[in-house]
This record gives sequence, structure tokens and C-alpha cells, in this order.
Amino acid sequence: MVMKTYNDIYIDARKALKAAAGEGTPEEINAAVSTEARLLLAFAAEKTVSEFVRDMRLYTTPDYEKKAMALIDRRVAGEPAAYITGGWEFYGLPMIVTPDVLIPRVDTEVVAESAMGLIKDMENPRVLDLCTGSGCIGISIAKNVENARLVMADKSAAALKVARQNTIINKVSARCMCVEADALAAPGPMMSRFDLIISNPPYIPAGDIAGLDASVREFEPMMALDGGDDGLIFYRSICENWKKALNPGGWLVFECGIGQSDDIRAIGETAGLEWVASVKDTIDVERAVIFKNNI
Repeated sequence: MVMKTYNDIYIDARKALKAAAGEGTPEEINAAVSTEARLLLAFAAEKTVSEFVRDMRLYTTPDYEKKAMALIDRRVAGEPAAYITGGWEFYGLPMIVTPDVLIPRVDTEVVAESAMGLIKDMENPRVLDLCTGSGCIGISIAKNVENARLVMADKSAAALKVARQNTIINKVSARCMCVEADALAAPGPMMSRFDLIISNPPYIPAGDIAGLDASVREFEPMMALDGGDDGLIFYRSICENWKKALNPGGWLVFECGIGQSDDIRAIGETAGLEWVASVKDTIDVERAVIFKNNI
């Protein structure tokens, strides 16, 4: 039996991933397959990526090769790497992810960062992360804004279970409370007096979902994707129904999809909110929309 090194298996994994890669420049594809191959093979070896790279010249076992390539086969079939490994990173923080929550995206970091800047000088700011999912936004705020107190709300009980786990592994559970709430309904009596409401709601128009990449359409939770006929149903509800949960002078920060910022601005202004700014992400898309409650 020919023994293989970790590097031999890494080369095989890269070939398989590259053959199944989607659109992108050769440089983008090479970077993506290299990153995912290292991540999945390190996970199979129960090593960190750094440890895996350190050990690449070492020989391993046929059992490891079988286990590792089974993970690669799952990725080739379209399953996102984050769901295969059960974890991802957001704003430098580790996050547990399951198919019950969206995979945190780097695009969302500019939304969280925009919100942090609004409340960083407040004393004990009270924050609502509405449609929290994995909790990545709320937890990043709790980690970076001293004494911020978070309520993390979602309609999905399964998502809230993941969010609770993430508050624990990031050591902010004492300042984060997870509650079940529907963003399409009016807030309950206990959901009030927030200095900031931040939300990354479902915003994909229902008719566009069939055209999403299969790794999103077939694996990520539909509840977290479908924003109604025009993708804006949650923005209307939050602006109309949840404004009352903000303190006077409080902030409302949304994540939005490509080309939605102007429509969301109009929705907020119709509801009596003051539009403050739209913030672009790293690829020049207006990703965050900021309002102030001056009533």
C-alpha cells in the first residue's frame, strides 16, 4: 500500500475542488480552492489550519484519506464548507454555524462596524439584534462595545439555540439575552427602550431565490433568505412596527442587498425616521443603511 502525505491528499483535494469550481478569475478560484482544501483537510485531521500546514510533509493513514476525501466530496456536491465543519469566523470571532442559520459573510462586517461607531461612546447602550440568526452581529457588538447589553431576537427557535451557543464560546453570554420574536409582527411590551436596533433581515425577492447559487438555495435556511415579493417586506415591518421600540435619538441600522438602499431609505423616511447614511462594503455595494429616530 502506498502511503500518502498530507500534501499528497491536499493536492488531490485541490484538483477535485477546482474541477467543481464556479465562476471567477483563475486567481480567485485558486485562492478559494486552496483555502477550502486546507480548512476541510485540517478539520478531518482534527488540527488547526496552521498545524495542518506545518505537518503537510508527514505521512498519514488510509483512514484519514478516506475521511478527508469524503468531506471534499460533500463540498464538491455543493454543501458549504461552513456547514461541513460546523464553524466559521465573523469579525475575527469564532462562530458555530448549522443549516439552521445563514453563514456569516464578510459583507455584514461593515454593517456591524457601522453600528459600533454609533454607540461606542454611550454608557451601557441597549441594543436589539433583530433576525439575529447565528448571533454574529450582536456578539461582535458585545465584544467590541464595552458594557453594551444585547437582546438577540429571531423567529427561529433553532437559530436562537445556535446564537446562545455562540454567546457562550465568545464569553458574552452575561450581556446577551436570546428571545423569540417575529420581525413581521409588532414588538411585545418587553421589547422597548433600545438605543440601537440592528437587523440583517431576509431580503432576497421571492422570485429571485430559484436563481441563487445552489450552495445557498439548497443548503441555507429559506426562512432567512425570502424577503417577500420585492425583498422589502421585513424593512417595511421593522420601520413601521419596531420604531416604537427605539429610544428618542436611537439608531436603526439595516443590512441590505444590491440596489436596495434607495428603496429602504424611502421606507424609513415614510415611517418618520431620519435617513443618516448608506455605507458601502468592500466591493463598493451600499450594504448598510442608517436611520435615526428623532421623534
